Amino acid sequence: MARTDLRVAPGIAIPEPEIHESASRSRGPGGQNVNKTETRVTLRWDAARTRALSPDARALLLRALGRRLTRDGELIVRSDRERSRARNRALARERLAELVRAALERPAPRIDTRPTRASKERRLRAKRGQGERKRRRAAVREER
Repeated sequence: MARTDLRVAPGIAIPEPEIHESASRSRGPGGQNVNKTETRVTLRWDAARTRALSPDARALLLRALGRRLTRDGELIVRSDRERSRARNRALARERLAELVRAALERPAPRIDTRPTRASKERRLRAKRGQGERKRRRAAVREER
């Protein structure tokens, strides 16, 4: 079976040699077959030292995936949903690509907006109402 680089986005591909794959016994579906075949696929990719990304993109990726990475900067993806190792390999590779794609997406810059006149009036009306409510709660003093 010919292996190919993992396409993440246009112009970005993870080289096949950077993805380390292993198989183990699955907990997923398979009945008795699950006890004797190794269909779970685990992919390990060293995101901290990859040559597939520019230094800026790598920094963005490491920041976005922070908690998902190991201490060594590896991203680990597992799949054991299917009975077939080939299908689990395809699912794991797609999940890896999704995670990297999502991490490299730059958030849209926030555009400051000003409150509308109506929202200012609602806020001030609410403040006046709250003050009035508190004034009504105050003890009533008798005048002599």
